[in-house]
Amino acid sequence: MKICVIGTGYVGLVAGTCLAEMGNDVICVDNNLDKLKKLEQGIVPIYEPGLEELIKANVGEGRLTFSSDLADSVQKSLVCFIAVGTPQSDDGAADLQYVEQVAASIGQALNSYKVIVDKSTVPVGTAQKVTAIISNYTDHDFDVVSNPEFLKQGAAVEDFLRPDRVVIGSNSQRATEIMQELYSPFLRTGNPVIIMDVKSAEMTKYAANSFLAIKISYANEIANICEAVGADAEMVRIGMCSDKRIGSQFLFPGLGYGGSCFPKDVKALLKTAKDTNCGHKLLQSADQVNQEQRAIFINKLIKRFGENLSGKTFAVWGLAFKPKTNDMRMAPAITIVNALLERGAKIQAYDPKAFDMAMELWGSRITYCKSSYEALEDADCLLLLTEWNEFRRPDFDKVKELMKTPVVFDGRNQYDSERMSQRGFEYHCVGKQSKVPAAAIMSS
Repeated sequence: MKICVIGTGYVGLVAGTCLAEMGNDVICVDNNLDKLKKLEQGIVPIYEPGLEELIKANVGEGRLTFSSDLADSVQKSLVCFIAVGTPQSDDGAADLQYVEQVAASIGQALNSYKVIVDKSTVPVGTAQKVTAIISNYTDHDFDVVSNPEFLKQGAAVEDFLRPDRVVIGSNSQRATEIMQELYSPFLRTGNPVIIMDVKSAEMTKYAANSFLAIKISYANEIANICEAVGADAEMVRIGMCSDKRIGSQFLFPGLGYGGSCFPKDVKALLKTAKDTNCGHKLLQSADQVNQEQRAIFINKLIKRFGENLSGKTFAVWGLAFKPKTNDMRMAPAITIVNALLERGAKIQAYDPKAFDMAMELWGSRITYCKSSYEALEDADCLLLLTEWNEFRRPDFDKVKELMKTPVVFDGRNQYDSERMSQRGFEYHCVGKQSKVPAAAIMSS
């Protein structure tokens, strides 16, 4: 099938590459000529496991090409995906200016029947707007469908190639059949293509992400109560998750959710609820708890080290909002590092992939280390902010030897508190009471 994907950001690049991997002829369109040139050379601007290899392979086979000519790409394609950014306005509303600009360009270029696919995360009613805009420029037949993405950063290629479901919002039988044919190679294991009306599909993305965000905020609120009363949040989580009605995913307490999806989608759905005078207390609380979770962590640090952190050195493990990505958008590390810098602290940070984005944020205000152990040298405290696999089983003897004082604030609950105490660490985490070194207890 002939396809164009307009926008080579995270969603567009993954979608275009994976569609090409299944034998389609795909043109990825962008107006950033430097970015397109690098992509043609196999230089990928984002880190996503498996993506670079697939891009190089499909470019080599001629199935994946890159272009700045939107009109030509649309005219050569049957299915045109809109995957441009929808940045958030101050009030939480999605800014649709780029979607609308692309819709106008598609309308001007249309030369035959096309299926126009809203792949960007957009509010309910966007497909109607896109339809109206395109109709202003053409008499050719076309259909606009909604096909929300459910890609987890760090596992996006796998999610696209082997989706647990594909949602298609369509009011046209012709467009529905084309989309079903397009996705059939991805669903050979029997996972469903779910066909619904366009507005329901647009709503599904926001509803799904907001529900997961609510689960995370709930887990954090329970963890805070556990810590206050002396319960163990991890044991409580295990007890909860054994109930099949609840399940185990997205109930790990920590520093709250970040990234480009959950914060943005919760605020966007919240804005929709307010605009339509619907109840929104649960969404409002989820967003508020998420922000407070970082403040709670910062207050623990201040309680331990004091308000003035001049002369204190903090080793930071992890800057990206989650493992297996270089994305720092809305990352808890941003809030925490900024709070420490404001109080005069020195930051020695290590992240396997996020340094380019970190340097854009902080420049020379923090020290960027080549290894996790280098970040520990003469540190007064270690902060674990992102749960990269390489942080799970460090050499704790070496950690203790490198640090000035063996104090660990674990924002991801990676380590066993009893074992950390036995090893001589003062250990703070989320949802459990702090542990002082076992030797200190014995000597008191």
